[in-house]
Formats: sequence, C-alpha cells, structure tokens
Amino acid sequence: MIRAMRWRFDPLSLAWAVALFVLLVLLATVGARWGWVRSFFGDVLAVVWVYFVFKTAIGARAWPLALAALGVGCAVELGQYLASAWHLRIPNRALRIVLGSTADWWDVVAYVIGFAAVLALEALRNAVRSLREAKAIKAVRPKTSAP
Repeated sequence: MIRAMRWRFDPLSLAWAVALFVLLVLLATVGARWGWVRSFFGDVLAVVWVYFVFKTAIGARAWPLALAALGVGCAVELGQYLASAWHLRIPNRALRIVLGSTADWWDVVAYVIGFAAVLALEALRNAVRSLREAKAIKAVRPKTSAP
C-alpha cells in the first residue's frame, strides 16, 4: 500500500539541509578552482540537499522524495539545455552559478549518483534502526520462561 504524503516538520532533516547548503556554498566559492570535484561532487550533493529540503517539510517514504529530488536536478539540466538551444542567458551572476549555464550529461550522471546515495543512506539508517529495535526487544524479553 502506498502511504500518503503529509506535511510535517523534521528538525533533523532541516539541520542536514542547512549543513549541506553550507557545504555547497563553500564548494561554489572556495572550491571554484577544484574543477571536477566542485562541479561533479557539487551536483551529487545538490540532489542530496534537495532531498533533505523536501524531507524537512514532507512526510513520505524515501523513494518518492529521492525521485522528486532527481526530477528537480533533471529539470534544471533540461532548462540549461533549452536556454543554450534558444540562446538565452541568465543575467544574474549568482543565479548562473547556482543553476549552471551549460548542459552536460555528466551532470545527469551526478544527479543519479546523488539519488542512489540518498537511497543508500536511508537503507543504512533503516537497517541501524531495525538493529536497535531488535536489541531493545531482546533486552526486554525474559531469559527463562515461568514454570
């Protein structure tokens, strides 16, 4: 059964979103000379950041939120391609840095890696949670049965 999405506030996801935003800003400014690390790793982190922004306000499973974050990345890439094809240019320099100005298939690969990283992180988090619950249940069970 598909669980419905609902509005909520998750402070831990907000903390992750803020931390990733700071890291993305540092990559865009301080890491401007780092070449592929800035561009490729920044695109991977951008999808993870969008996921945590969505997760801050929307209660849903990881799969649809991660897919929506991937969709945002691909929509930005499509916008870059269309802007290039129609010879449009974003006049604001900061917005050009954030959204990018040239379409590249490697960016889509980075977005897919970010999508996979989100799913892997959530699977790891769920596995750790299940392990903790199993240990808690085992600790509560009596060691011997009553006669």
